[in-house]
Amino acid sequence: MYSFMGGGLFCAIVGNILLVVSAVTDYWMQYRLSGNYAHQGLWRYCMANKCYMQTDSIAYWNATRAFMILSAMSCFAGIITGIMSFAHFSAFERFNRSYAAGIMFFISTFFVLLGMAIYTGVTIHFLGRRFGDWRFSWSYILGWVAMLMTFFAGIFYICAYRECECRRGNGPR
Repeated sequence: MYSFMGGGLFCAIVGNILLVVSAVTDYWMQYRLSGNYAHQGLWRYCMANKCYMQTDSIAYWNATRAFMILSAMSCFAGIITGIMSFAHFSAFERFNRSYAAGIMFFISTFFVLLGMAIYTGVTIHFLGRRFGDWRFSWSYILGWVAMLMTFFAGIFYICAYRECECRRGNGPR
């Protein structure tokens, strides 16, 4: 049980770090504009070695930002719950923290999946046509890796929950 929880906690911490780094860096997309390379993130865009704030309130950026923030927050809540699941408090006997942590990591996975899907769809259909020479960059890729890490953290914690239930005799062996 503890090996599942340790693996899940490792995946969750790495996933949360990747979520934050992905959300705050400016390399979601790179493109060529007027002969110069430019790149943009969720908060800023950079051209000719100068960065500017994204002042446009475009719905897909706002949605992606919101889902990435919600994902990082639910992952952090899952980490706190996951750490608490190592301790055995008698006051929380009926509340299984391993199960709750697993659910929080799956919620985080869902939020990051929504944010990445929205950004991907709009970028390919709108910005991809606007800029001829463009590509997704490393901040974007970190978002997808973070999604996988939070998903596996959820799997590990649900496996820990199932193993604990089987040891108590409450589930199939």
